[in-house]
Amino acid sequence: MEVILLNKVENLGELGDKVTVRSGYARNYLIPQGRAKFATAANIAEFEARRAELEAEAAAAIAAATERQASLDGLAITIPAKEASDGKLFGSINNIDVLAAITQAGQTVEKREIRMPDGAFRTIGEHSVELHLHTDINATITVNIVAED
Repeated sequence: MEVILLNKVENLGELGDKVTVRSGYARNYLIPQGRAKFATAANIAEFEARRAELEAEAAAAIAAATERQASLDGLAITIPAKEASDGKLFGSINNIDVLAAITQAGQTVEKREIRMPDGAFRTIGEHSVELHLHTDINATITVNIVAED
């Protein structure tokens, strides 16, 4: 199924690209979220008429994400946790705990923006967490897990 992209979609294409995707992906994800339209002649003509508006929206989204990246990049947060005798934690620190610590530090992020590819943290020490703010824009923060008294 051919669709025309209304936004940049990670690992798929840029704004205005005509791509072929599976019909379920188009019907259940891309089109309902407003990221694409069916590539019919009428939709392509409508897209070309709105291209400047869509490009301006995309540039504004990138600018906003870049501002957020500047304020978040290099942020260091500390999370206290109960420790066992060998440096491991009782339980773990997951993305919800990281989100709470970032919010407590006065920054705003969404849970879906926190990327922890290796899963939850289970040891005391410094860990790096990536925040996926936009398709091309990521910020890295440091999470320092310390032993609770």
